[in-house]
Amino acid sequence: MKTLGSAVAKIAAPVLGRRGFGEAQVILEWPSVVGQDLARDTMPVKLSFDRGAAERVGGTLHLRAAPGAALEVQHLAPLIIERINTFFGYRAVARLAIRQGPLPQPAVPPNREPKPVAEADRAALERRLDEVKDPELRAALARLGQAVLAATPGLRDPKKIDTL
Repeated sequence: MKTLGSAVAKIAAPVLGRRGFGEAQVILEWPSVVGQDLARDTMPVKLSFDRGAAERVGGTLHLRAAPGAALEVQHLAPLIIERINTFFGYRAVARLAIRQGPLPQPAVPPNREPKPVAEADRAALERRLDEVKDPELRAALARLGQAVLAATPGLRDPKKIDTL
């Protein structure tokens, strides 16, 4: 079976190619290209080249920058260009065009309810937590213990819980 990640580049390539991104990898690997801090505040929008240019070199990368980050991005432009060109392996980008604007918010994973834990397991866990005096700490440890028990079938034996 192939992983989803290997197929995304092939699927996205036609759409991104119209925006100047011949290689979808620069979009998909943006945090790896420019670093986590810059990736959090920027998003590549379009890569354009001069009309009539025989080769795709010396282009302009259009970036969207989060409000308040554009000035920092402008100061880091030479570093960003160097990282992008290193990623491509040739001098694909010569300039950055920075536009301030909101960035898409990352998807927040849904809060999942823990799986049910057998009553014997819960009782054994409670016995282990009797020594903890702080109620907030005890509640946090109980939630953690229940999550571990629900996710790890090998720990369901109360005797194993008591040996933890």
